[in-house]
Amino acid sequence: MGNRGGRFHDDERRLGSRRFVSRRWIACLCDFKGRHREVWGAGYTELFFLDDVTALAAGHRPCFECRHADARAFARALGDAIDADAIDRQLDAERRDGRLKRRHRARLDDLPDAAMIVWNNKPHAVRGDWLLPWRFEGYEAPIPRPRDVGVDLLTPPTIIEALARGYEPRNWFDNAPTR
Repeated sequence: MGNRGGRFHDDERRLGSRRFVSRRWIACLCDFKGRHREVWGAGYTELFFLDDVTALAAGHRPCFECRHADARAFARALGDAIDADAIDRQLDAERRDGRLKRRHRARLDDLPDAAMIVWNNKPHAVRGDWLLPWRFEGYEAPIPRPRDVGVDLLTPPTIIEALARGYEPRNWFDNAPTR
């Protein structure tokens, strides 16, 4: 689950035009210390992701409260001196182009596992020698990872850096088929 710092729905649970309030886009646990929330109730509009890789591709980082160990591992991968505010500023500059999702170009050969790319006009997650076609329902059967090609990167470069330096997304292999 994630949030973007605010409430974007009305009392009838209809979305408005706003999609974020702050640059603090976080990915949280659905179950934490027995807390219970009314989804799309007071406070903020919850977002739900297939998995951590999907949340990371959207530009969300692990929450420093409910996912403290994950957030610390993420920060360590970027260099321990960096704090949540610095991470959020950097990600905010990388994830949006106005109101649109910003894409970055990259060489597919250079990308770590869990990077999310666009291949054949569809999102795919990188996993070893394979690409996993992404759908709302889950990943499809893997296809061979092409070599020596450029791709549009959905995952922001700062998150790619954390993945390349060893950050492990939570439970993403649980949802990913293997060959």
